[in-house]
Amino acid sequence: MSGEKDLEQLKREAAEKAKAAALAKKKAKEQQEASAPEAPAEDEDMTKKKAAAAAKAKAAALAKKKAQEQQEASAPEAPAEDEDMAKKKAAAAAKAKAAALAKKKAQEQQEASAPEAPAEDEDMAKKKAAAAAKAKAAAAAKAKAAAAAKAKAARANAETPEETGGDDAKAKAIAAAKAKAAAAAKAKAAAKAKQEGGDAGGDDAKAKAIAAAKAKASAAAAARAKAGGKTATAPVEEEKPSANQSYLDKYVKVIEQHLGNEVLEESYINRLSKDVPTLVVKRDTYYKVVQFLKYNEQLGFDYLSELHGVDYETHMEVYVHLYSYKNSQSVAVKVKLDRDEPVIESLCPLWAGANWPECEAYDLLGIKFLNHPNLHRIMLGEDWVGHPLRKDYEPYDVEV
Repeated sequence: MSGEKDLEQLKREAAEKAKAAALAKKKAKEQQEASAPEAPAEDEDMTKKKAAAAAKAKAAALAKKKAQEQQEASAPEAPAEDEDMAKKKAAAAAKAKAAALAKKKAQEQQEASAPEAPAEDEDMAKKKAAAAAKAKAAAAAKAKAAAAAKAKAARANAETPEETGGDDAKAKAIAAAKAKAAAAAKAKAAAKAKQEGGDAGGDDAKAKAIAAAKAKASAAAAARAKAGGKTATAPVEEEKPSANQSYLDKYVKVIEQHLGNEVLEESYINRLSKDVPTLVVKRDTYYKVVQFLKYNEQLGFDYLSELHGVDYETHMEVYVHLYSYKNSQSVAVKVKLDRDEPVIESLCPLWAGANWPECEAYDLLGIKFLNHPNLHRIMLGEDWVGHPLRKDYEPYDVEV
């Protein structure tokens, strides 16, 4: 009851204060109006309303404060908890503020200690842009020079017999010589392609296609020269020596020193098979040569990576690819066989990896390997008639 009386008393006091303030304000306003009679009467009403609202707000605030005090009195432990919570929040806020200030200060110190970085970045960007512009200009200059050279060559090729005076006969003679050289090159390429066809499954067809394309291009050039009397200006480029030529020379020299000059039929660089040095050995010296290639200290071809057979219709051929881990070098060995009786020594006593490739060559081509530990068909049955990779093979059962 005492609390309610105090609240009522506070309200009365607040009302009296508000009333006194309103009267004072009214009196001041009347004095102002007396000095300025033109002010509207509406301001007085507004002032009254504002004063009433202020009085109500003040009374409500006092009532709220009183109620809060009563609540705190009925629960004395709450303020301590709230105070601790408030202290913790204040401490956390202070720590966060201190960390932010420290971070900002460190950043400012870092920027102050490295003021030149932006300038360096700017210089680097300028240098990159200048380099790009320079490269672009160089590329444009090269393209322009190439176009000029192409135009010059076209103008030189476009000269007619009338413009060249007495060069007509000379041009025809040159064209005839080139045609003859192209025919000789074609024949040589065909022979070489036939020899090298065993290096890989598709090398024979590839060599024939290359030779045919070269012959066709040479014939077309000769026809153009004969019809228009045009002179060819592009010189024929000489074939550059192979990087593996020194290895081939070494192999041949070592073999001839130890086994004689009669064991090899031919030696060359196979351009169609990654420039591998290739040795064509005689049938009766085949095993002796490959054995020497493995055990000679200067050669040491200790790994057999490939072995297969090829049917050239006129003869059979066995192709062997060897590799030396000691010298990081490779060599290919070829041997020609009689097509009617294709028989050759097995390499299984030298390299166990020859076992299955020799069985495959026997199965598909009918090549027999002497001293093989277990020569048998590995794809077709033992009762299969014929060998499918022979050029004259005809299926025994047409439905298969």
